[in-house]
Amino acid sequence: MRIIKHIATAVLTLALIFSCEDRLEVVPEDSVATNTVFGSFATINGTVVGIYSKNQSGDLNGNPQLISEFMADNVNFVGSFPSLQEIDQYETLATNATIDNIWFDGYELIGAANNVIANLPNVNVEEINDLTQANVETFVAEARFLRALTNFRLVNHFAQPFQFSNGTNLGIPLVDRPFEGGDISEFQLERSTVNETHAFIEEDLIAAASALPADNGNRAEAGAATALLARLYLYREQWADAANFANTVINSGEYTLANDYDFYDDNPNSSEHIFVVINTPTDGPQEATVSDEVYVNFFNPAPGGRGDAPFSQDLLDAFAAEAGDRRFDELSQAATDAGGNATFFTTKYPDIVNNASDGMELRITEMYLIRAEGNLRNGTTIGDTPLNDINLLRSRAGLADLTSVNLDAILLERRKEFCFEGHRRMDLLRNNLNLRPDNGAASAPGADKVIFPIVEDETTNNPNITQNPGSF
Repeated sequence: MRIIKHIATAVLTLALIFSCEDRLEVVPEDSVATNTVFGSFATINGTVVGIYSKNQSGDLNGNPQLISEFMADNVNFVGSFPSLQEIDQYETLATNATIDNIWFDGYELIGAANNVIANLPNVNVEEINDLTQANVETFVAEARFLRALTNFRLVNHFAQPFQFSNGTNLGIPLVDRPFEGGDISEFQLERSTVNETHAFIEEDLIAAASALPADNGNRAEAGAATALLARLYLYREQWADAANFANTVINSGEYTLANDYDFYDDNPNSSEHIFVVINTPTDGPQEATVSDEVYVNFFNPAPGGRGDAPFSQDLLDAFAAEAGDRRFDELSQAATDAGGNATFFTTKYPDIVNNASDGMELRITEMYLIRAEGNLRNGTTIGDTPLNDINLLRSRAGLADLTSVNLDAILLERRKEFCFEGHRRMDLLRNNLNLRPDNGAASAPGADKVIFPIVEDETTNNPNITQNPGSF
């Protein structure tokens, strides 16, 4: 159910500093009056950058990707954290601290975005030096993109996918007015359906795509909103829309398929990236650095990392079935995991020394794979044929061209291309496939614990919200 916007009396803001590397950095938060936040270009810009900072939180960027990989069949999780072990074993409780943090950090970001979306359009630009109407529209569009990205992440983890009941199943509460902190219990909201949630996300992304500039540096731009729409339509089986929006991004001229995989080596400015979560050594001792720690510590072996998230044997077998794949040969390392087993780890998050590897949200490769799948399922050739799109990616990976392509081939390329980036769980669920080949009913599509329970702190304080089945 939608709720009406209103003007907040207090908000969170962050001051802005740009480093010599053109990376976004922020200083700690202060609670200040709304008229102060929206009283100068610097404070307005800093408030928007504060939303980006919240998106750096390891609970929004790091843990969701890690969890999505080990809940599925890409990672053999050997970590010792009880909250992560619960999730890995499909025994997640509503009291789980990890999912509690994902829920409330997500709504904290949404509240901060809502503050900008609700209040900034009311500012008189003629009274503020250096602020233009174009600035206002861009800042609001950035907030709407980040709100959509967060709502999409939450609904993908706390609700069954669209395929469960054509989207009529419960999604998440939709909040479109400002509030302090991440506690949405004060609103006493029931969850909207998945269809309603997706429609809200779609509305944000369409508005963002039309208002964002084509080139916005390391911040969200029109291509990012369009690309996330393509992913949304793929998840909803709107095949023509998925292929069309992916094709728009491919043909925009803003992004190009990288020649090799150096873009993983701390290169946020690569033409491969559509939207990347940038983590820096100078983020400071605040929550933003937690994102770095998740990527670096869990996905890397000792001594730099924990060694908790190596390749699963199933993923190793998938790569071994076709030798010479550069996505394995160049992006893996042999090492011992936290359990003392000889195995392999990804090298996609290599900056162990500075603890500042970036998180990849959207890249142009995904658009080729979305276009290929959308066209294949729809019997179309929007932009190019599925075979040509898949062979383009295989060629970069050092593999021979296929002579024909089917859905299994596309899903395999998605798996090998995006392993350790957080796509696998949803790819399996939306295709009615078990998350793991050896976990039977517990990991089957529609099973209670393939999604998270609504957190206890929310259900305790909100009598109107419906808990997921099998949760306690």
